[in-house]
Amino acid sequence: MKSPTMFHRLSAETVGTFWLVLGGCGSAVFAAKFLSGDVSVGIGFLGVALAFGLTVLTGVYAFGTISGGHFNPAVTLGAALARRVEWKVVPLYWLVQVIGGLLGGLVIYAIASGKPGFQAAGNMAANGFGEHSPGGYPLAAVLLAEVVLTAVFLLVILGSTDDRAPKGFAGLAIGLTLTLIHLISIPISNTSVNPARSTGVAFFNGDGAPAQLWLFWVAPLIGAAIAGIAYPYLFGRAEELADRPVRDAALDT
Repeated sequence: MKSPTMFHRLSAETVGTFWLVLGGCGSAVFAAKFLSGDVSVGIGFLGVALAFGLTVLTGVYAFGTISGGHFNPAVTLGAALARRVEWKVVPLYWLVQVIGGLLGGLVIYAIASGKPGFQAAGNMAANGFGEHSPGGYPLAAVLLAEVVLTAVFLLVILGSTDDRAPKGFAGLAIGLTLTLIHLISIPISNTSVNPARSTGVAFFNGDGAPAQLWLFWVAPLIGAAIAGIAYPYLFGRAEELADRPVRDAALDT
């Protein structure tokens, strides 16, 4: 079977990241607090958490065999450090992931702007700390949450795509883990664990989000680096990984 070309891999990462932002952030913008008259019929935190998990689950199964189904610069970094993807693709994946995220944010903004009275500032599901955190959590708390949760996310990804793991279930494990992560941290930071997701809506949101965006690059990348380096040593096969040819995809489904 012929391996996907780089163009196909980058296309898959672009579309997958676009879908993640549109599905996850879009659910927060359009459906989280929806009112029918005086009655709330919104999906709330639980619904938004499920939406993010479902976008990743469906994206991994749809595009995982093409690009690895990263849709997240932190995942790409962790996969490279764990020798699951070649280093030369890292900057290319990051570029198209950010582009895909921005396209998702643009579509959300364009749709939302069609509603009379919509104000994008503070209403585009952006991440933040301090006064921009949903629960008022300070920078240190948000930093810790994002590092730890991203590290756990990468450990699950690397574990579920390990050669020893059951085949065909990685998408479920990854999607459900992202759902749980959102259930934990939506009140803390609106949940990033993904710099492309954060970038995709920050500039449309304004209201301090662009100025705080640095944290939602730094913290997820630190968490991913910790997991990518630690996984082989925590769970074995470090010697095998040193000698094994680099795999084309981080996420085999």
